[in-house]
Amino acid sequence: MVADIRPLAAVLVSAVAIVLIVASHRRPNLREGWSVLAALTKFGLVVSMLPAVMDGTVFRWSLKESTGIQFLEGIDFALRADPLGIFFALLASFLWIFTSFYAAGYMRGLSEHDQTRFFASFAASLSAAVGIAFAANLVTIFVFYELLSLVTYPLVAHNEDEEARIAGRKYLTYTFFGGGVFLLAGTVMIYWLTNLVGGPTLAFEAGGMDALAAAAQVEPVYAQAAFFLLIAGFGVKAALMPLHSWLADAMVAPTPVSGLLHAVAVVKSGAFGVARVILEVYGPGLIYDLPLDVPGIGEVGLNIPVAIVAAFTLTAASIIAMRKDHLKRRLAYSTTAQLSYIVLGLSLLHPYAIVGALFHIPAHAFAKLTLFFCAGSIHVETHTDYISEMAGIGKRMPLTMSAFTIGAAGMAGLPPIAGFVSKFYMLIGAGDVGGSYWLFAGALLLSAVLNIAYFWPVVYTAFFESEDRHDAKPLLEFPEGGLIQSYVTTSDDESVAADGGEPADTSGIENEPHAADTDDYEYAVDKYPSDHTTADGTDASSQSTDTQAAEASTRDDHDDHDDAVAAVDHHGDHDDHLTGGPPAGGWPRRSPRTESTWLMLAPIAVIATGAIVLGIGPDYAVFLELAMQIVEGVFGMPFEQLGDVPFDELMTEVTN
Repeated sequence: MVADIRPLAAVLVSAVAIVLIVASHRRPNLREGWSVLAALTKFGLVVSMLPAVMDGTVFRWSLKESTGIQFLEGIDFALRADPLGIFFALLASFLWIFTSFYAAGYMRGLSEHDQTRFFASFAASLSAAVGIAFAANLVTIFVFYELLSLVTYPLVAHNEDEEARIAGRKYLTYTFFGGGVFLLAGTVMIYWLTNLVGGPTLAFEAGGMDALAAAAQVEPVYAQAAFFLLIAGFGVKAALMPLHSWLADAMVAPTPVSGLLHAVAVVKSGAFGVARVILEVYGPGLIYDLPLDVPGIGEVGLNIPVAIVAAFTLTAASIIAMRKDHLKRRLAYSTTAQLSYIVLGLSLLHPYAIVGALFHIPAHAFAKLTLFFCAGSIHVETHTDYISEMAGIGKRMPLTMSAFTIGAAGMAGLPPIAGFVSKFYMLIGAGDVGGSYWLFAGALLLSAVLNIAYFWPVVYTAFFESEDRHDAKPLLEFPEGGLIQSYVTTSDDESVAADGGEPADTSGIENEPHAADTDDYEYAVDKYPSDHTTADGTDASSQSTDTQAAEASTRDDHDDHDDAVAAVDHHGDHDDHLTGGPPAGGWPRRSPRTESTWLMLAPIAVIATGAIVLGIGPDYAVFLELAMQIVEGVFGMPFEQLGDVPFDELMTEVTN
């Protein structure tokens, strides 16, 4: 272990950027330039430690060692760049670079208000996320975990309307108060338990804390309780059911927030925390050797209840996603399901399943960030948020929808996208354990099928349906197979089916009218407002440029002068309609270069390509190598040998 200030510097670089961003509020290009520079600097600091960490070096910075300040015995505010920490920090810092460009294009494209506050909060969020990654003990990770909830609140409530404020309060209630209380309670119990057998400690150790393992023999019930408290605390941000509902409501935030923070930083911090608890607080051996006595069933390992909750979550969330017509909310429930893949893989305790779970963190991040970026681009360019209004949109946004298809394939675990690699490892791990673990393997396979079921309609309606003849969406709201007739029919010809074939017999099927056809119709599924609304609840995109500029001029001059100017930087070639769905005459055909601005298209293309690269060359991907190195440290033997040891023998050896 080497004393080094770089873990602290990687955390603080974003904090310095906040000051520079606020100071540049009158100069939008400079303000966004600071965001990009901070992202590049953060990524450079993390990469500078990567080679040494992969060679076995651990970089550590400690407040006690630097200043002599220590809060209590065994509690030190310390940062540590170890393989698991560098794994998460590398992912978050890399993706922030491209999200900085995308956010600039998105916020300018919609002439969003309070852009300086937005970018400052974004920088603070990345500072907290990297702090979670490099936390050396439970106290440090708790501090940054709670800080992340606070600094992301302005992003969730950015629109400042009633819906955004309600979502923001719910977000804080779940993640800051609920998750924080569980996590703090579990941390206090670990401190008390380790104090029973010697000096108290909260520091992470590969394979689990030795002091905690000894204390568990003295107070097994309290050790079990502390485990579930810690899992619940981190499980809130990991969106485990029934602690998940904040995530879908938080989709009211601007899409860059939904993308990076709800596909990488916030939700992944919960999954990352679960990994710390299972791998470096308790360890697989202690979890396996500290069973619960369940009446009527017998003894089961502590991992089994966690695996059951994760399996239920990924299945139920996938089914719910099938009912969502609002694209971002469908993606939100998809995220809930995909995060449970990570938790399930970790809770299986098998080395291969753990590698798959860890590799699914970047696999999901690249694919889901692509999907959110695509959803945001569609919203900016066409003001369309609902899948039922996207028929034929592939010709208007060919690159965006092609990238969406790649991200959807990754979510479903189809080769050659990275999601296939991570889910393959998890399936191998579950199958190798055998017995009742086959049920968890079945849940993984079922969820993959459900992923295809709720993503394929989006791809199909974009590329293979026309504006005037398309099936109703979502999948579960209508008769099996959908309707052959569009909600919005602009042609009197009833003899042409959506796919160009003969129409089916629709006698006996009652076609519901489209929401636009009658003021009395209440949208049956998920008709939520756009993710961009003004304070009075109206869609800002429906306001004229002059009106937006006039409103901007009446806002507080210290923060919004630059936002009014920023609108000028965006191109003026939107479609001539200001509501969702195709304009009169259908979608205009665009080339990939002209469908949007390069600030949005370039990040979409790069992140989608990254999802493919991770899938095609996993052996050359640093994330897979790091995942294997983490598992080697936990089990204490080379990864190549782990597959040759039967699971029960491996757990016995680790326990001993």
